[in-house]
This record gives sequence, C-alpha cells and structure tokens, in this order.
Amino acid sequence: MNVLKRPIVTEKMTGLNKLGKYAFEVELKANKLEIVKAVEKMYGVNVEAVHTMRQLGKKRSKNINGRVVTGKTPTTKKAIVTVAEGEVIDIYADL
Repeated sequence: MNVLKRPIVTEKMTGLNKLGKYAFEVELKANKLEIVKAVEKMYGVNVEAVHTMRQLGKKRSKNINGRVVTGKTPTTKKAIVTVAEGEVIDIYADL
C-alpha cells in the first residue's frame, strides 16, 4: 500500500515550504508513523513532525437535461510534514 498519494501544490502550501513544511494527500487509513516512514524513504529527509486532517466529502448537485443529479465528493486525508531544519524536499524532481 502506497501511503502518499500526491503532494499538494497550492499557493498557501508553497508559502509553508519556506518554513520547512510540506503537504501531501495520503490514504485515509494511514497513521502518522506510516506517513513519516513513507516520506523519509521517498525523499531521504528527516521528519520532525506530522499533522493530519480529514476533509469530509460534500454533497453536490447539478442540472443535466432538466434533471437534478446528486452525488458526493470523496473524503480525503491531508498530512502536513515538517522536516528538519536545513533539509528541503524537491517535489518537482520526479516530473
């Protein structure tokens, strides 16, 4: 099971990169220890702290051909990882 799904690259998270904090979307069942091991293995950095949060899915509806179609967005889990001072994660290296 791959714990890390993708890095979150937004304007707010890019600002946190200067402070040594990086955000990732992770599996819903992943715990903090699994996230630490996955980040250290993939990027070769020392992780100091991990903060996790769950974003619950929202109900959505739209009109298609005069009918209302309802659905739900998926629930996601985010992790903000703080690396040791002086270390940097290069997210764009694999692109």
